[in-house]
Amino acid sequence: MALPFKAWGIIPARYASSRFPGKPLAEILGRPMFVHVYERARRSPALEGVVLATDSRRIAAAAERYAVPWVMTRPDHPSGTDRVLEAARLLDLDEDAVVVNIQGDEPALHPEMLTGLVAPFARPEVQVATLVSPLTGAEAANPDLVKVVCDRQGRALYFSRAPIPFPRDGQPGTFLRHIGLYAFRMPALERFVALGPGTLEVIEKLEQLRLLENGMAIHVVETRHQSIGVDRPADIAAVVRRLQAENPIEETPS
Repeated sequence: MALPFKAWGIIPARYASSRFPGKPLAEILGRPMFVHVYERARRSPALEGVVLATDSRRIAAAAERYAVPWVMTRPDHPSGTDRVLEAARLLDLDEDAVVVNIQGDEPALHPEMLTGLVAPFARPEVQVATLVSPLTGAEAANPDLVKVVCDRQGRALYFSRAPIPFPRDGQPGTFLRHIGLYAFRMPALERFVALGPGTLEVIEKLEQLRLLENGMAIHVVETRHQSIGVDRPADIAAVVRRLQAENPIEETPS
């Protein structure tokens, strides 16, 4: 894939987690979860490379065993995006590079999701992009599924845990589920971290609102693929069923 920039995938993987300590090392079909994420991400032809960013010697040791490139980052980052920026700096990425924040708890992601996420950066005005997929009205009521509404140019207007747009008169609504994968140009990533948490971000517990509060546009890309995030140990069973049931990914390795 010939693109006028280089895109790098970075997988933040911290050991500590209030709901699931050691989550990146959780075994799924005989391998740590982060290995599934890495192997799928590197199949996207849009990415120059994929690197694990961790704060744990145990995770780093596992990465060595599975030949996953890694960098050691500080343990005190307030968010995965902060960790991604430190890793991008350690990798000495160019100012015109696109950095993809690949959530380490998405072991069922499809490589085409990353390829689609990076594609809008062929347009120089795009600074930040993220993914969405269609959502049913019943699913929209779930606060664990983040919703987004967009303008006519495909830019995010707002993200919320509430069902948006709200169907006041009971008419059928069209909902979009936010998928927590982001791509940034390096200057936009630097600015995001420098801004610090915003009011809406703190209220909704959604860090992407920091960008909207500060007038930074987020380009939204719809994908036909669905993934399953792992928030708690109980989620692993659903991931295993998905991985066992799906067809082999037909992608050309990068």
